[in-house]
Parts: sequence; C-alpha cells; structure tokens
Amino acid sequence: MGTTTPPRTLAEALRARGDESLAGLLRARPDLLNPVPNDITQLATRAGTRASVVRALEHLDRFALQTAEALAVAPDPAPYDTLLSLLTGDGLDDGEQRDDVGAAITAALPGALATLREQALVWGEDDRLRLVRTARELLAPSPQHPSPTGLGPTVAEATAGMSPGRLQEILAATGLPATHDPVSAVAALSALFTDRTGMAELLDTAPVEALSVLDRLVWGPPYGEVTPNPTPPVKWLRDRGLLLPVSTRTVVLPREAALHLRAGRAHRVPEPVPPAVAAAAERDPQAVDRAAAGQAFMALSTIEELLKLWDGGGPTILRAGGLSVRELKRAAAALDVTEPVAAFWIELAYGAGLLASDGETDERYAPTPASDEWLDLSAEDRWTHLATAWLAATRTPGLVGGQDAKGRALSALGPELDRSAAPDVRRRVLALFAELPPGTAPEAETLLRRLRWERPLRGSAPTAEGTDLRSRLALWTLNEAELLGITGRGALAAHTRALLDEGEDRAAALLSPLLPEPLDHVLLQADLTAVAPGPLERPLADMLSVLADVESKGGATVYRFTPGSVRRALDAGQAASDLHAFLAAHSRTPVPQPLSYLIDDVARRHGHLRIGAASAYVRCDDEAALNEILADRRSTGLRLRRLAPTVLAAQADPGSLLEALRDMGYAPAAESAEGDVLITRAGARRTPPRTPPAPVPEGPPPPDDTLLGAAVRAIRAGDTAATVARKEPTEGTTGSAAPSGTLPRTTPAETLATVQAAAMTGSTVWIGYVNADGAASQRVIAPVRVEGGFVTAYDHTADEVRTYPLHRITGVAELAEEGEG
Repeated sequence: MGTTTPPRTLAEALRARGDESLAGLLRARPDLLNPVPNDITQLATRAGTRASVVRALEHLDRFALQTAEALAVAPDPAPYDTLLSLLTGDGLDDGEQRDDVGAAITAALPGALATLREQALVWGEDDRLRLVRTARELLAPSPQHPSPTGLGPTVAEATAGMSPGRLQEILAATGLPATHDPVSAVAALSALFTDRTGMAELLDTAPVEALSVLDRLVWGPPYGEVTPNPTPPVKWLRDRGLLLPVSTRTVVLPREAALHLRAGRAHRVPEPVPPAVAAAAERDPQAVDRAAAGQAFMALSTIEELLKLWDGGGPTILRAGGLSVRELKRAAAALDVTEPVAAFWIELAYGAGLLASDGETDERYAPTPASDEWLDLSAEDRWTHLATAWLAATRTPGLVGGQDAKGRALSALGPELDRSAAPDVRRRVLALFAELPPGTAPEAETLLRRLRWERPLRGSAPTAEGTDLRSRLALWTLNEAELLGITGRGALAAHTRALLDEGEDRAAALLSPLLPEPLDHVLLQADLTAVAPGPLERPLADMLSVLADVESKGGATVYRFTPGSVRRALDAGQAASDLHAFLAAHSRTPVPQPLSYLIDDVARRHGHLRIGAASAYVRCDDEAALNEILADRRSTGLRLRRLAPTVLAAQADPGSLLEALRDMGYAPAAESAEGDVLITRAGARRTPPRTPPAPVPEGPPPPDDTLLGAAVRAIRAGDTAATVARKEPTEGTTGSAAPSGTLPRTTPAETLATVQAAAMTGSTVWIGYVNADGAASQRVIAPVRVEGGFVTAYDHTADEVRTYPLHRITGVAELAEEGEG
C-alpha cells in the first residue's frame, strides 16, 4: 500500500502504523497480546472481537465515549466536520454558553479522536472516519438496546419493509412530490427531515399536543406505544412520518427528525472538559502530615493488637470460608472499633500476608511466620508494607455485611470480596488528591463526579444501595485512607505523595521523624496500675501484656495488675524474682509495695496444687488444702475423690479442672507426666509459611517495554511472511507459489536445491513449516548452512537463528525482487 493510498480495512490502517504506534495499541489493550498475534491481520481481527471492544470502551473517558457514540449514529464513513457537527450542533440555537461549549468541543475533539485511533476503535483519514463494526453494533440504536445518545433508527432503517402505498401517503401528507420508487421516497423524506427550513415549516402546522409528544421522545428513549385508534396528535405525527411504526403497537421518532429537534446535537450535554475537583478545605500541610502520622501509628498498633489477639490460634473458619459474624463482633470489641472498621483491619492484615488459615483439620486463622518478620521492622517500614499491600489489593472489606448476587451474606475473609476495579480506583482517587495543592482536602461529590467522567461505563451499574460500584469504591477509599494514615484531616500526606511518586524508601524517610519514639519505661502507681506515656519497645510491651491487663488506651495506655495477670506471667515460666527485677528495671517510679505484695502472694500459692492427667488429678503436699477443696460445694461438678492423702482424682479433663480451681480462688499449676511444671508461653501458634493473597486483576497486566518490543517485532515479521511477494515457479518445476495464507508446496528435491542455492547466494526465501505438534506456519528465512538433513537459517519471523529439519518443510518459494509481483 502506498503512503498516499487511504486504508480500506482496519488491518491496512494498522499496517501503516509505526512500531511506536503499534506498541501504544498493545499497551492500551493488553488483552490483544494473549497470545501474541501472528500478523497484522490477526491483530485487527482480535481488536474487533466483542469482548475486546467492550473492554476498550469501558476504559474510555466520557468525551471519548461521546465521540464514539456520535460516530455510531453518523453515516459510515463520516467526515470530520460531520462528527464535529453532531457534537456541537448546527449552531442555530447557540447562545453565549453554547458558544463556549462548542469551542471546548472543537479543542477537545482531536485528542478524543486520537485516543480512539490509538486503541483501534476508529480508523481512516479525517475525510472517511470509520468506527469499528463491533463498536458500532454496541453503540448504535436498536429496539432491544437503545443508543446511549437516545437517538432512534434512520428513516431508511425504520421504513425498511414498508409498503410503497404507505410511503406515498406519507409523501402526500408532507407535501412532497409523489414517486413510485421506494428508494426515492425514502430519500425525499430523509431530505425533508434534514432540511432546517422545510422541517420548521412542517412543524409550524403541527398541533401543540403533537409538539408535546415530540418533546417527550426527542432526547430518548425514542420509542412509544400507541393504541389501535391513536389520538389526533399522534395520528398527525404518524401520517407525516414523524413517528414511524416498529410494530403494531410501537412507533419510533426517526433519527433525522430527532436531530432537527435537537439542533443537530447527538448528546444533550456534551462533556469535553473533565469536571474540576473542588477543594472542601485548605489546611496547614504540616498539620496534615502530623495527623496522618498519628493515624499511621494507630494503624500499626491496631494490627499488632489483632496479631496478639489471634496469637495462640484465632477463630475457626466457616465451612463456606471466612469469619463468622460472632467472631467479627468479638474482634471489633477487642480492638474497640466498629465492625466495618474491624473488617478493614482484618482484611488488611490478611492482604499483607500477616494472617492466614493454618490448614489444620479444625481450620483456624492465625498469624503467619511473615508477621514475626514484619514486627521486627521499624515502624515506618511496617507502615509502607501495609500501605503498599492496601494499594494493590483487590479484596474489598467495604462489602462485608452485604449480599452477593445470590443473596448470600458476604463475610470478612470470605471468598467473594475481590473486586478487580479496586486498585485502579484507589490509585486514581489518590492521584486526584495529589493534583491539589498540599494540605487541600477535596470535596467528595466533585471527586466522584470526576471519576464518573473518567470511566463512565466501567462499574457504572447502580447497586442495591443506589450507587455505582466505582463510586462506592471511591467512598471506601476515602475512609480507609484516613484510617491507614494515607491522608490526614482529609488531605494527602507528604509521605503518601512520596510513596506514590518515589517509592517506599522515600516515604519511610519522611514518615520516620513524625512517629513517636518507643519508650523503655512505664510509671508504676500505688493502685496496682502502670501508665505507659507512649509506645513501648517491643520486649517491654510483650512482657507487660502478659503481666498486666490493658485497662484503657489512648495517648497513654493504662495497665492493671491483678492476681490473674500475675499468675499468667508465672504460668509463662517467670519467677517472682524475675518479675520484681523486670518492674524495677523499667519503672521510672519506685515499685509500689502493694504490687510487690501481690506478686509475692500469688507466687507463694502458685503451683501449691498440681494438676495432671489421670483422666485428671490434683496433687498437693498439704492435706488440709485438699480437704478444703473436697468440702467446697463448687467442686461438686468435678466429681473429686481421694486416692491418697495428697492426691485427688477428678472426672473432668485437666484443662477444665485447672480453670475450675482457678475460679474457686486457687492458683494451681499444670504438670507433665514426669511431674514437672508445664510452662505455657504465648505466641507459639503460627501457620505454615503463607504468601499474601494475590490480587484478582480484571484482565492481563500492562506489558512492559521489553515484551512490547518483542511482540511488535514478532507481529511485523509474521506480517512480512504473510504478505511478502513470492516468485511464480519456473517452467519445468512442480512447485506452487501458494495463494496468500496457505503453505507453499514443492518436492523434497526442489526444496533442497532452493535452500542450498539461497545459502550460497545469501538470499531470503519463504517456507511452509510444520512443527512436531503438527502446527503449520509460514516463515521468511535466510539460509546459512544446509547439511545432515537440516537447514540453519536466520528466521525473520522469530528474529533469531534457528535450525529446521528439511522433512518438516512443506515447500519453499523465492521472494520476488522489489518491483515484481
């Protein structure tokens, strides 16, 4: 095809593109790469398939989509001026505001058209613009699928199959000259409806009620129902072809008449310019960063508390997967948050690979080995790990508590929470935040309006809540970003800007100075409490969480020492002397005497009773203590009996016996079969190594530059092999230069002679080749060596040197010299 010849097909238009343009198409529509097309023709065919076109349309912004919709109702092909007129109108009803919109459309249309061309949805020169057939079918009007523009079929389409007599009646009613040629009659009626003056004169004679009917249909839907005996206004419109029959009870306003009533516009409200995101408030950027850092620290504390909560083995997994409502409520109460917020933290820990199922028969959730590695990181690195996992996750905790398409409840950590659009929405929301000056909080409604303009088709179906999915994802993003410390006081934090633009290391460096330094001390008080005036170093916090119970949280955490908490520390293997030394080393105040007495008193009684397995027994050197237990009415359910002066047997299991005696005020200790005290240590349960859940993308990921370059070279080479000119076989040979798209056929002797000659002269030949799997292909090769039944050649199709068995070559043909063929 010469450079000045207009393309006749999409394949020819793609073939005329440069490599950079082809790479841009494959980058915008990565589904076309799976697998890599053999040549340009196959690429064009794949680009016109329904699934691929639907996916491409869903990624268009509103004005690019409006441009495609206008082309769908325009003549095929359509000149650029016709397309522009459909978007701006014919100018006869323009006021000052319409003039401004028309100028904006005129300025934006070349960019929208370039987008459609890049994505191979539109091809052809400006004087012959063509929308790919599949897109036209999707966007063009029909009774089953009305056009997004609200326009109906053309006069020619609506009158197809109408009797010539009926056409003559319509011409007579409109005052047009009669003609017995149906084609001429349709053309005359179409010309009338597109003539501004003629239509104005016709409508001046219409009854007022008839004009009201047209007003209801003009912006769509253009279809209406009629009775067998229509009202006079409807009959007036039907007699003049302004309403054409679709069925016995349905009429339609033809497209040409609707465009006249719309002043030539395909859309009521063209939107060539994206709506601006308005600022809701402007705040001090440093205050925003401090607020976000404080929230980031709270996020880390909450995740750590969740891991500690499930440290010894978390809740069981439902049969259908996920967390039960009761367990979610229990976690929410423990974390002191609402259930939706608890679902967010649980899903975040799961998405970051810190929680998983243990895979046991009685399957439970528990921390993973990766959670221990995460806890060893610095605070800023822990936050960047969580933020990065949140940005990429397709799991959507905002859905928890709702229902799926079958009416089943959606549970936290359940299998139905993936939404492929979530990462794109999160990043786009944060990008819109980043476009505002530092410290500026956007107005939520304008942000949602901008998102709808950018992706009007993608996820735009209303839900049961009355809001489209992308809008719901955006609203959840705003809430989750504030919880996680991505934003502060509604504005984007500086460390988040760095995370999006420069990576995790820079974000951690900016966040680090804003996070509180962990403390190595607490303040012990006489009322058996300890006050932590800030975050504690991990060894101190871990030990204190065993030795005391958290009473309140906030800027300072208050811990309370109780007999039960001290016994818990002793059960973990600590001695009374260890506890005294620990408190003395980490308290900025003297250890209160009541606390020392409490530790000594519990330690003195700890282990006085020993619980083992008989099915269970109680052993104590003090016979009086055992007599006291036997006399206590609360021990009746344990069914105790004396085996020896210092041993009682029970019908309960050791764990139940241990808890029952503790409830009675004793401090028993469990012992092993050898008589040693069993030490129970917290945090021993971990899942096997687990990888974080992989995001569920909507389609194939965007290809990198290396893959794009290789794909373009392969497509070009395949196209060369498919379209290259071949010489006709010389006289006396039996070979055949096969038609385009089929394999050449030559005898083995002719194949050997031709490739040997090509190797000697360094020329290029075209071969047909069948591989070991029986797949046939055409290839353009430059033979280098022919020996031992193999030909070694540079394969232009694969862009590499390959060796081919001669017996698998179906035939060979020389390439025509330039100017031949």
